[in-house]
Amino acid sequence: MFKILRASVDDIPLIRDLTFRIWPQTYQGLLKPEQIDYMLDLMYSESSLRRQISEEGCQFNLIYEDEEPVGFSSYSEIEHGVFKLHKLYVLPSQQGKGSGRFIMEHILDEIKGKDGKALQLQVKRDNKARFFYEKLGFKIIKEIDLDIGGGYFMSDYIMEKKIY
Repeated sequence: MFKILRASVDDIPLIRDLTFRIWPQTYQGLLKPEQIDYMLDLMYSESSLRRQISEEGCQFNLIYEDEEPVGFSSYSEIEHGVFKLHKLYVLPSQQGKGSGRFIMEHILDEIKGKDGKALQLQVKRDNKARFFYEKLGFKIIKEIDLDIGGGYFMSDYIMEKKIY
């Protein structure tokens, strides 16, 4: 049985723990180890997560299976009626069990309640997660190459799902 709880700055240690259990496995083979370390520091340091939650308006959610935390997500409104999914990660042992779909449905329901018209996300072009998002009704709307500093780029698709 899955449940979702809204996260706060008090949950940063748990978000970081989950990140370090998920990210290296998820991106091994897709990114060089040095880039993984760079991005973890850039996006998942305690100060970065605190800023995302407290200043940037990102809504973080934790997903639990029974009483065990198994993943997290984050999203925010980027323009009127358009929201962006910044993060959706579940433990490798959870993949294929429905937890990702469960949290996505929760996010879509929350966004509908905020008069959202669309949910966008970025996914690395060669990441198999793209197919998960396509199954959920997301469509590729653009390709981007984003300089994230440190000599690293993100070569992503921007995908979108219209909300009716």
